[in-house]
Formats: sequence, structure tokens, C-alpha cells
Amino acid sequence: MSEAVALPDHASVRTWLGFLLMCLGMFMAILDIQVVATSLPAIQQALDISRDAMSWIQTAYLIAEIIAIPLTGWLTRVLTLRWLFVAAISLFTAASIGCALSDNFTTLISCRVIQGFAGGALIPAVFSAVFLLFPLRLHPAATTLAGIVAVLAPTVGPVVGGWITETWSWHWLFLINVAPGLLAAAATPFLLPQDKVNFAEFKNLDRLSLLLMAIALATLEIGLKQAPQDGWLSPRPLMLFAVSLASGAIFVTRSVKAAHPVVELTTLRARAFAVGCALSFCLGVGLYGSVYLMPVFLAYVRRHDAFEIGTIMLVTGVAQLVTAPIAGFFESRLDPRKLSALGFALFAIGLGLSAFQSRVADFDEMFGPQVLRGIAIMFCLLPPTRLALGALTPQQVPDASGLFNLMRNLGGAIGIAVIDTILYGRTVGHGEALRDRLLAGDVSAAKDIGLDVKLFLHPPPDVTQATIEGYVRPMVERAAFAMSVDEAWALLSAVALIALVLVWFFGKPMKEPIA
Repeated sequence: MSEAVALPDHASVRTWLGFLLMCLGMFMAILDIQVVATSLPAIQQALDISRDAMSWIQTAYLIAEIIAIPLTGWLTRVLTLRWLFVAAISLFTAASIGCALSDNFTTLISCRVIQGFAGGALIPAVFSAVFLLFPLRLHPAATTLAGIVAVLAPTVGPVVGGWITETWSWHWLFLINVAPGLLAAAATPFLLPQDKVNFAEFKNLDRLSLLLMAIALATLEIGLKQAPQDGWLSPRPLMLFAVSLASGAIFVTRSVKAAHPVVELTTLRARAFAVGCALSFCLGVGLYGSVYLMPVFLAYVRRHDAFEIGTIMLVTGVAQLVTAPIAGFFESRLDPRKLSALGFALFAIGLGLSAFQSRVADFDEMFGPQVLRGIAIMFCLLPPTRLALGALTPQQVPDASGLFNLMRNLGGAIGIAVIDTILYGRTVGHGEALRDRLLAGDVSAAKDIGLDVKLFLHPPPDVTQATIEGYVRPMVERAAFAMSVDEAWALLSAVALIALVLVWFFGKPMKEPIA
């Protein structure tokens, strides 16, 4: 472990400006995932990519990102926070230009891997900066700012991506990163603290542990991507999960015993940090799950385009912005355990209300649950961050921040995989049940799918059965899909309730920093 680091006793204007630019870099990294998702069909058509290969545009980014996040602690010890951010934002910007200029699938995927790795380093670096650049009294304000950026980017992503897709070409999904990236890379060397780099850490790098960690996280991410389609017990996902489990177990064993681990896992022995990581995982399930579910429902069932979906989802973002200063005010004055419990209770209600939404749900019906979720998210992020990282020493923060943010991303990946399993697995059964009810003459089934009751009871005599089935089948499919979406909302709500139980019974009020 490096020599002791003391917290600063003040924060200058230069420090705040540097931190703002770091938040801008994190915003770009998180936003990139969302805006690209909205334009995948356009990229697929432009580069003549097969439908099966199209998803790798996102998967390549996510795998690289999830590997980089836990490495941020080690990279910070080597490069210092200043040069880690400069290197990451420069690499992210260069890779964004490479993505925009790509004229084939291989080049695009290669640039996405680089972009994802650099973006993954930007996210935990910001949360580390909160506890390394600012005195204790300013932690709530800095955490609030970082929290707004972390949760706002996934919310505004669909509307930004939809607008870019409809207004400009897909290349601008990547080119929008260039100007802010160059600004951040040029300015932050003069704004952030000028600590000395420590390249001697390279000698202590456990390369086998690094390889094992990369294999464990990559195979887990790919397995979660394939399991909903192939089946969780099919050979390919089972093999991937087995490799992930084996390599992960060896990695953990080596890291706990190593004098210079790639990732400092012993921090998990601190109860508050372990509970904070569990809360971060649950938040990832609910946050990324809800951001995934809403566009899927609005696109397939309600037939909205990307821009319309984005405008509907802005409600959550506005609620987050309004709530952020309130959450920041209370976060510095009240027990983070109680505030976290409040947040996850509201989050569970907001997610649970969506489980009862109708097949024709749109802006008005979604407004209330979205507002509740927007309010709750800030209390689910800010207090758990202080609960997890606030009791650690400055030396422990970089590694701990990587683990804390990794748990949120893993929660999102696993949550989306389970959601896809529900959507793939339950929709067919719901559709068959609706079809059986229609064939039995159940009028309520006709109402459930939106079929005119008079037409259902008295079909035109000159219309063939095949024509009727062709007319009704899409209505049945959309209604069945909406039922599966409601079940997925219920699952997300249950995870939020689990988080509530965890923080209430296992979380503890803040203590003095542990040695």
C-alpha cells in the first residue's frame, strides 16, 4: 500500500473546475451507451452488419467497461488521479473519432473496445475524486453533483440519441464526444492536484490475476447476453458461467493473499462498505432495468419512435434534477442508513406501480411512477455512496470506488438478462392463454387485447378465418408482451425491497474512518 494520504482542508476554484470536467467525462461515457443503442439499426444498415452481429456493438463496449472499472484503483496508484483521467478521456475521445470514421464492422468493434475501457475508467475516478479532492464538509455537494451525472445520463440518453438519429447521421453519436473530450483533456492537467506518478507499481502487477479477472468478467457478461435467448441451462451459457465462476474464484483467492493485489478486495470486510456495494448492485438492477424496460414497452406496444420515447422518459430526469439538491442537503445531516431506506422504499413503490400499468399506458399513466423513481434514485445513490466510501481511508478509496461502481454495472447486466428471460419466456405463454380465452368466446379477453367487442361477437360474415387471425394476432402478441413487461416491473420492485431489508437490518450509521 502506498504512503498515507491526508484529506485536503479546502477546495479551490481550480479543484471544482477540474472536478466538473471529470463529471463531464463520466457523463459522456455513460451517455454513449444509451445514444448508440437508439441508432443500432442505422449503423447496421450503413455498415452492412448482420442482425446477429449488431448487438456486439454494445456488448464489446460493455465488456471492456466492466473490466476497466475495478482496475481504476490500481491505475490511480500508478498514474495518479490527474493523469489517469487525462489518459482515459484522451483515449475515449480518440476512440470516438475512430468509431465515427469506421467503414467496417471489425474497425468499429475494435474502437468500441478501446472506448469502453477508457469510459470504464472515467466512472469510478469521479467517485474517487469526491473523497480525494474535497474536505469532509464538501463531500455531500461533490457526491450530489457526481450522482446527478451518473443517473441523469441513462435517462436523457434515449432522447439525445433519438434526436441525433433523426436530425443528423449515426456518425454524430460518436462525434459529439470530441469537443468536450478535447476540452477536458487539455484543461484538467492544470486543474487537478499534481501528484507524482508511480511507475514502480508496474513491477508489482499480478498479470495472472489481471487475466483471470478479465476472463471472469468477460465470460459473465457474454453469458448474461446469451442466456435469455439460448436458455439459462443450455450448453453455451452454462460453459460461460462455469468459466466465469472458476476464473473468478481463483482471482479472489490470489487477490486476498497477494501483497500487491490488482484489486483490493479486503475492503469488503468493512461491513458498511459491503452493504453499500450490495445497495449499489440493487440500484443497478432497478435503474438500468427501468431504463431498458420503458423503451422496449413504448416501442413495441405503443409504437413510439426513439425521440418520442426519450421525451416521455425525461420525466424521471427532471425529477432527479429537482430532488438532487434536497437529497444532498439531507445527505450531509442525517443517517445515510435511514435515507437509503427511504430511497429504496420509494423506489420499490415507483417500480411496483408500473407493474400495474395497462396495455395502453403512455405519458399520463407513466408520469406518477416516473416521478417517484426520479425522487427515489437520488436517495438510492447519494447516501449509499457515503455509507460505502465515507468510512474508508483516502488510500482505500480508489479500489473501493471501482468495486462500488462495478456492482452497479453488474446489477444492471444481470437485471437486464433476467428481464429478457421474462420477456422471452413468459410472452408466449401469455399469448397462448389469451388465444384460448378468445376461442372460448371470453369477452374480457377481447377487451384485454383492445379488440372491439362488437366486432368480436359479430365478425363480418364475408371475412375468412385466416383474415381474422391475421388481424387479431398482432394485438394478442402486444397484449401478451405488455403482461410480461408488468411482471418484469414487479421483479424490479422486489429487488428494491430486498435492498430496503439489507440497509435496514444490516446497514449501520457512519463511523470514524477505518485504518
